[in-house]
Amino acid sequence: MALKWIKKGLLFGPQMHQTPDWMDQFAQAPCVLDLGDVLRVYFSCRPKPDQKGQYVSYTAFVDLNANDFNQILRISDEPILPLGELGTFDEFGVYPTSVIGHQDGTLAYFGGWTRCESVPFNVAIGIAKGDKHGENFTRLGNGPILSYTPDEPFILSGPKIRKFNEQFQLFYIAGRKWIRVNDKPEPVYKIRLALSNDGLNWTKVNTDLIPSMINENEAQASPDVIFHNGYYHMFFCYRHGDNYRGKEKGYRIGYAWSQDLMQWHRNDDHVGITISEQGFDDQMISYPHVFLHNNKLHMFYLGNDVGRMGFGWAELEGELVIPEQS
Repeated sequence: MALKWIKKGLLFGPQMHQTPDWMDQFAQAPCVLDLGDVLRVYFSCRPKPDQKGQYVSYTAFVDLNANDFNQILRISDEPILPLGELGTFDEFGVYPTSVIGHQDGTLAYFGGWTRCESVPFNVAIGIAKGDKHGENFTRLGNGPILSYTPDEPFILSGPKIRKFNEQFQLFYIAGRKWIRVNDKPEPVYKIRLALSNDGLNWTKVNTDLIPSMINENEAQASPDVIFHNGYYHMFFCYRHGDNYRGKEKGYRIGYAWSQDLMQWHRNDDHVGITISEQGFDDQMISYPHVFLHNNKLHMFYLGNDVGRMGFGWAELEGELVIPEQS
């Protein structure tokens, strides 16, 4: 029997509030930092495009009442980080971002975007250190902490930082190739993993964790891992390699489980959540973030146009179990 997620609707989007110009639209890749009575939710947003139709991306946060997610307590006045300096890897975007408590503060891992000529963009993963509330961050240098290698030649993005068994795990995506669709380059990326003892120095596992189900050009993103009831559960999203900006081939949420973080068993039929018949998520559903709060499992996720309207909320009914136990 599949899991069953009860959708609670669209939770937050800039269009729903008076927000500054740099937060004009989108609330992408939600990530929660639990501050007790407050859930600080990081998300990525954009101002209006420039005269050439080009966007930049910032990371902001919204504070929710931990006992009533629908009650918004605060929206950040400024991005958690400015854009990178001229010529740096994150000159045009800080997106997405994943934050974890560490020692007396926090660490933020983020995708830094730069523009290219033959293809639209490239991405590497940066790091910043923040205070214990995750409000004020400072980059630990102008370069990325995880960048391109011969086996991962482009697009290292989608970082999700976790810590299991006293070791840091950084789940991320790595570009495998660009394909041409209607004479336009489109990226194909797969889910990967790097390990660290201190959160600063990383060893890449150098393998694709999740097998492709559509075809070899399936693109996977947003690997979110939680340990629950004796197993590691990964919620992620995937799409077709071509013509994916609509309903038929657009993003869906997938599921896999593991006992050791290395060998993953994919079973998308078990995930228990998909697009709605109508509403903000009736075309696509993506970028899941799953977390435990007040003994219940919650998921924040994106809908149509990869979060243009904001992120939604769902709550798991019943236990989080692997397919063999359901």
